[in-house]
Amino acid sequence: MKTIVRTPLFVLLFTLITTSSLWSQEQKREYYQLKTYTLANEKQEEATDTYLKNAYLPALKRMGIGAVGVFKIRPSNYVAANKIYVLIPFNSFDQFEKLDKTLASDKAYQSAGSEYINAAHNNAPYEHFTSTFMRAFTEMPAMKASEVKGPRKDRVYELRSYESPTEALYWRKVDMFNAGGEVTLFDSLGFNAVFYAEVLSGDRMPNLMYMTTFTDQKSRDEHWDAFFSAPKWKEISALQKYKNTVSKADILLLYPTEYSEY
Repeated sequence: MKTIVRTPLFVLLFTLITTSSLWSQEQKREYYQLKTYTLANEKQEEATDTYLKNAYLPALKRMGIGAVGVFKIRPSNYVAANKIYVLIPFNSFDQFEKLDKTLASDKAYQSAGSEYINAAHNNAPYEHFTSTFMRAFTEMPAMKASEVKGPRKDRVYELRSYESPTEALYWRKVDMFNAGGEVTLFDSLGFNAVFYAEVLSGDRMPNLMYMTTFTDQKSRDEHWDAFFSAPKWKEISALQKYKNTVSKADILLLYPTEYSEY
């Protein structure tokens, strides 16, 4: 005769509540889309700027989407300033999934963005754009619009992408930011981070991305000097489990457009 072991009701309730709580915490992590427009000339830049400022950002605001950042590359002899970066936060995947359908039914958006939306094949407002979709780190589950002050043209918004050789090494690098304390270190040194995120879909995977912000180039350089000389960085970077977790680092120094929301 088999013995039937019954789990006490309070154990089942505790398990259910705990699982629900953990699921709820996971759900609170935001999603981000980074749209990168590549432009051929000033005419395309003007057309895309006009669309973003007068049609796209106002429509996102009507949808209840938080502060949207729009950035351009800081002048440099080494990088072509032919791109516009649009960073959009979403409360949930469902909000992202419904975006295009909502825009299609938004008459104010359709009217304000008519020239861009209905552009002829030989008068396109951009060469192409790419889309990177991300999910916030556990240590910073929601975006924080930068509070950096000063002239926008002088500000440095540093967008970094860290690629890893393998998925396993990628997750170790993510762990280095979260459990390892890298996010906390950035925060303690006043890096004014906007977001840290796992890339779920993009063209340079496996990789993570994050953005830190500074009043100007001098401030940016001083902050990084402080970071690399910090005892905490020397401690975690020396750990064997975090060795060789980054195979390529792409660093973009940007500034916010006048119509960017931060």
